[in-house]
Amino acid sequence: MSEGPSPRESYAKMVNRPVTPVPNSGRLLLVDDKQELLTSLHHLVTLYGYEADQALGGQAAMDALANQEYDVVLLDLIMPEISGHDILDFAAREKLASKIIVVSGDSSFSGVKHALHCGAFDFVKKPYEAAELIATMETALRQVQLEYRHDEMQSQLKESEELHRFIVNSSPDLVYMLDRNGCFTFVNDRLESMLGFSRDTLVGKHFSELIDADDIEKARNLFNERRTGDRAVKNEEIRLRSNLQERREGLSRAQTIWAELTAMGMYADSVERTRANFIGTFGTARDISARKEAEELINFQAYHDLLTHLPNRALLKDRLGLAIAHAQRNKRKLATMFLDLDRFKLVNDTLGHNMGDRLLKAVANRLQSCLRSGDTLSRFGGDEFTLLLPEVRTRDDVVVIAEKILDRLNEPFVIDGHELFVGASIGISMYPEGGDTGESLVQNADIAMYHVKSRGKNGYQFFSEEMNHQFSTRLSMERELRNALLQGEFEVFYQPQVCLADGRVTGVEALVRWRHGVRGLIEPSEFMPLAAETGLIMQIDEFVQDQAFRDVATWRRDGFSDMQVSVNLTSAQIEQEGFVGRFVGALEASGLEAEGVILEITENTLMQDIEVIIPKLKEVQSLGARIAIDDFGTGYSSLAYLQQFPINTLKLCGRHPCGCIWR
Repeated sequence: MSEGPSPRESYAKMVNRPVTPVPNSGRLLLVDDKQELLTSLHHLVTLYGYEADQALGGQAAMDALANQEYDVVLLDLIMPEISGHDILDFAAREKLASKIIVVSGDSSFSGVKHALHCGAFDFVKKPYEAAELIATMETALRQVQLEYRHDEMQSQLKESEELHRFIVNSSPDLVYMLDRNGCFTFVNDRLESMLGFSRDTLVGKHFSELIDADDIEKARNLFNERRTGDRAVKNEEIRLRSNLQERREGLSRAQTIWAELTAMGMYADSVERTRANFIGTFGTARDISARKEAEELINFQAYHDLLTHLPNRALLKDRLGLAIAHAQRNKRKLATMFLDLDRFKLVNDTLGHNMGDRLLKAVANRLQSCLRSGDTLSRFGGDEFTLLLPEVRTRDDVVVIAEKILDRLNEPFVIDGHELFVGASIGISMYPEGGDTGESLVQNADIAMYHVKSRGKNGYQFFSEEMNHQFSTRLSMERELRNALLQGEFEVFYQPQVCLADGRVTGVEALVRWRHGVRGLIEPSEFMPLAAETGLIMQIDEFVQDQAFRDVATWRRDGFSDMQVSVNLTSAQIEQEGFVGRFVGALEASGLEAEGVILEITENTLMQDIEVIIPKLKEVQSLGARIAIDDFGTGYSSLAYLQQFPINTLKLCGRHPCGCIWR
């Protein structure tokens, strides 16, 4: 197997430079126009252990020198046609490296001078002494070897310099050197691609030319580094000015980049590191802008809401803690607002989540326009926002902001041609009377917000201790609702549906009542809103439907064969997985035919998720059940629009005096 190229050959190939061949020792050429003298000279050098080529006459010598490199040439001067002087001129013209020793009978001063002037290495007079000739020849050979070693050393030094320059200039880092005054003496090629400056414009300039204005003081400590070894500067982050242009939103502007810097001092004497021996600083700078941007993005995502880019709960908690500490130290007040959007769910359910997200961003922008520079607006979750108002003097200051927010939110939002209206219910807690911790302030503002909701929404309310009792009552009712489901405290009442023509009862509407163990019979208006909010309404509706189906099935068997029952459906019940299967199972368990059931839904329920709700209603309708719209006229639907849906019956708003049903 042949060996691969040497490292020297590989690098030479990389930089596209040929390798200088290593000459063989003692390449000799003997030149004379007389064969007997030429043969005698050849025997002599052979006797001393050298091999030599022979050239008979000047033309043969020229041909040999043109085709072969020789270290030493023993040349006769006096030859016909092409003389030794012609050979010397040829060697000078072709810049041959051969050492030419003239061996001639012309020993005149002018002849020797002319030969040496033409480039001869030395002169030996004929007839020559063998020892003198061989000594002169060996001297020339030693000179050749010395010159070769010198050339080879220079070549190696050049290769090493080119290799190191190649490595330095190919480095992904900026490599630089400063003199003792902090001016650049060397910068590698990375400068231009990293910062957009040319080396010629920077060499000789002070390092401050590259430093961002905000980091000048920090840079003085880094770039003036005099320490070496482990104590030198390592991995320090600093901002450098860039001459590259950054394009954002159609505008070009100069930018800065983040760099990780290393620097160490350089000394004329590496052992004696004194002030007098200090000659400058050497260092590298690595571009870490991408890493810093990633860190900033991760940090932003950890403390901000990704939709609105507002601070999230974690950042609000941190700022609220600092604001409380500041208020406590300076005997000041602060306020926390808990804001819940009114009618947002209607927009989100009717026009879709994409429209809801755009509305939330528009609301966030409008809220920010109402705040002072030191206030914090946070998205708490869903359509809830929290506002931190530090440095407030009185309640009146907070009232001004609350009323400004309500006025701004009452103005319509126009998105994609839709004119949307949302209000807000705002709860307010003041430090310290409304809570002395961040958690208690937010919780009490939330309680005050629910108090606004219970009064009809779109307003504000300050927290008071009396609200804690109401909130505790609400929590207690939620707990009692759950127990009521487990203990069977709910009962089904039936409201008859009467035909006005003959007074005949044609059906009933199933209604739920709660027979509380202490409070007695409780109307739905007192517990159904809380049941809807907590998700318990699905279990209550399923209980009512199961009981109603069983009762009506019994009445039909007892002679009321045309009896129908109307039961309410909520969007949560329809959207749940397996709704149709559960409906069929309830009918089969009760023995009631689907024709005996009217399912009542509201307009808002119908419009919430059309792609999910309509197919299920059609499937239930295909079984024989009828679909009714309850309280028609309170929503946004029109008769023409409803024709697209599987609707059998419209029930007018319950406030209508006749309470009739249209079929």
